[in-house]
Amino acid sequence: GIIKMKKIVLAFSGGLDTSFCVPYLIEQGFEVHTIFVNSGGTSVNDEKKISKRAYELGAKKHINVSIETSLWKEIIKPLIWSGSLYQDKYPALCSDRYLIVVEVIKLCKKLNTKYISHGCTGMGNDQVRFDLSIQAFGNYKTITPIREIQNKVTDVRGYEQEYLKNKGFKVSTLHTKYSINENLMGATVSGSEIDDWKEPSKESYILCNTPDKYPSKPKKLEIEFSKGEAKKINGKAMKGPDLLRMLNKIGGKYGIGRELFAGDTIIGIKGRFLFESPGISILQRSHRALEEAIFTDKQNNFKPLIGKRWVELVYGGFYFDPLTKNLENFLEDIQKPVTGKVTVLLTAGKVEAVAVDSKKILVSKDAVYAQSASWGVEESAGFIKLLGKSTSTWTEINKK
Repeated sequence: GIIKMKKIVLAFSGGLDTSFCVPYLIEQGFEVHTIFVNSGGTSVNDEKKISKRAYELGAKKHINVSIETSLWKEIIKPLIWSGSLYQDKYPALCSDRYLIVVEVIKLCKKLNTKYISHGCTGMGNDQVRFDLSIQAFGNYKTITPIREIQNKVTDVRGYEQEYLKNKGFKVSTLHTKYSINENLMGATVSGSEIDDWKEPSKESYILCNTPDKYPSKPKKLEIEFSKGEAKKINGKAMKGPDLLRMLNKIGGKYGIGRELFAGDTIIGIKGRFLFESPGISILQRSHRALEEAIFTDKQNNFKPLIGKRWVELVYGGFYFDPLTKNLENFLEDIQKPVTGKVTVLLTAGKVEAVAVDSKKILVSKDAVYAQSASWGVEESAGFIKLLGKSTSTWTEINKK
């Protein structure tokens, strides 16, 4: 009789690594089902090319899924609330990986299989994010062709290209200078001179204008928040993903949110890359200006600690650890009064929150900062004396 092949779900992007995975897995006796998860950086036209490529390589069935709505809700919203960046610099643009795993698991359940494959190498962070997330969903078996070959061959990419050629498959000549990863959150660029700690070339600008093309006039935008979530730009209500796309476009013209980052990878090696995230920069800056005005001093001091921890967990592969959700619950709760409008001023490479308008600003009827107060000299002097009591007592006892 016919031998029943084991079904496997491959997270597929159409690039060299995942292209190699399809015939490799078939050779291992798998029936390969490919899924491309579009997190907002791929056009309909490119999606069609990815489908075509999957079938050419021998996939039994291929599907495309869009996750930009859940990306906004599950990742971008709490990222803005966190007000934080990994190592104070990187806005965790890699976080869509977790939602890719969610879609892969859904397909596994539909096909009733426990086999999953992805095209990660053994050097980077994504392998950790994928594998930890898959583990969080239970007892799945992960097959990773690139990691299997990387310690057997010296030139992995060369080996993959040769393997595909020998099997009669076209190898994409689309091999650009850089490895570019783009989604709704922004773009990440690595490879070539970036890896060598040199200055990136003009070709490395993806969402951002080169500095010589920045507009000469500043631009003002009014962003309206409701419970910490951006809802309108200049009075126009927009869905989250569209709002972020618009800010990426406008902010990109001014070169906002473009940084070079030498990250400490999860497995302890340095990885240098460049990223551009104009929209997230604008949203975090405007959101923080609103929070500063609305929160108490205690909230303003404490919230960043929670935000920082959230970003570290998400960067490090622990999106599905219960602590991540616990921290999100805190962030969501503290956002309840964060409603109002913020005017931002965009200039070359810079975003400033210049005006804040909200019914929730903590302005006391009793006092205007540096101008008038409903208390007098005695209260002030007495308060300051008590405030410094511990220090003055220390001096008294220790300075003998």
